[in-house]
Amino acid sequence: MKSRALTLIVGELPLTPDPYTVLILTSAEENRARIDELIQESSHEWTLDRLAVVDRLIMTLALAELILDDPPPTAVVLDEAVELAKVYSTAESASFVNGVLASCVEHLQ
Repeated sequence: MKSRALTLIVGELPLTPDPYTVLILTSAEENRARIDELIQESSHEWTLDRLAVVDRLIMTLALAELILDDPPPTAVVLDEAVELAKVYSTAESASFVNGVLASCVEHLQ
């Protein structure tokens, strides 16, 4: 799946995704290098390949949303990311995701 274009994957889904979801996914795909660099710089002593996949994906989507031309409030995006980490990752992930994203936000401004 990694080598397939987002438009092909989305086009094959049994249900049409919400347009905002596609917008965030497109932003993540188009800004992958910048997002990876932000996460790498902000996750002190952790390389991208050492991060939990779920945590990295949550942070990638949050940053992709914050990079949009008209993003939602930063606090809302960070809160949503932390809640996703609480539900779908480890007990320590919520605070880790929050800290890394807070550091990334400083570099976005």
